[in-house]
Amino acid sequence: MKFVNRIVVALLLVTLAGAAAFAKSKNETISFRSDIKVNGTLIKSGTYTVAFDENTGELSILKDSKVIAKTATRLEKRGRKASGIEFNTRQVDMGRELTSVTFADSDQNVVVNQAGMQAGGN
Repeated sequence: MKFVNRIVVALLLVTLAGAAAFAKSKNETISFRSDIKVNGTLIKSGTYTVAFDENTGELSILKDSKVIAKTATRLEKRGRKASGIEFNTRQVDMGRELTSVTFADSDQNVVVNQAGMQAGGN
């Protein structure tokens, strides 16, 4: 009986580890009508892919599968699900800066961490 219990526990651990390895990542197309900054990197107006990795908490902006910018984030609960992709910016000294993204059908905002940002790519 102990042997069977150990096998069940081992299978459970393998299943949980596998689920953690395949945690969700979200990707959507986003269009910026004006230039914005993401973690100090200037993103020109245009259409990009925005990707959020729930394992690392990183938000990436991609153009043609190339990472243009990457930043640390945190999740913040919102009152209702977003009907489509939404993003917010704020005015800074040299233009506008991305502050959050909400994916379609999500009830959480992906908020860009203002302190402790990670280096972005070019």
